[in-house]
Amino acid sequence: MLPATRNGLLLIGVLFHLVYLLSIFDIYFRSPLVHGMTPHRAALTPPAKRLVLFVADGLRADKIYEPYHNETSGKTEELAPFLLNKLRTEASWGVSHTRVPTESRPGHVAAIAGFYEDVSAVTKGWKMNPVEFDSVFNESRHTWSFGSPDILPMFAHGASDRSRVDTYMYTS
Repeated sequence: MLPATRNGLLLIGVLFHLVYLLSIFDIYFRSPLVHGMTPHRAALTPPAKRLVLFVADGLRADKIYEPYHNETSGKTEELAPFLLNKLRTEASWGVSHTRVPTESRPGHVAAIAGFYEDVSAVTKGWKMNPVEFDSVFNESRHTWSFGSPDILPMFAHGASDRSRVDTYMYTS
């Protein structure tokens, strides 16, 4: 056993914290992907010919419905009247809930691919997903995507046919 000195106690403390830190990675960093499944086609016809998907970071559902008191006019208004009109009259919509990590990329993967992103992507700096996965884009005839240079290349890279995915990114 180590002598009960300051250096011995310091060494025990450092070893304990290293083991504790590594155990967190072992416990929580498990891939949500299941491999080796047989693909199946849906027997139902699609409800629409086209899908238009808008993803807005930081757009909270409760804030859309919350009335806003305009200090200038003195009236109570809606924050997003156009969106509210679409939600009430003709759009299909849903609310997504976040999981750790709460960054933009994992949320986009959840919405487009149907699972929470593989946490091992943190080792790649969230730039590219280290695990191949299927997404809605692979099941469509063509995809035109507009958005962030942090997110779009990942879906273009993972497409089964890259000629069917066009990406238009803003400069960062």
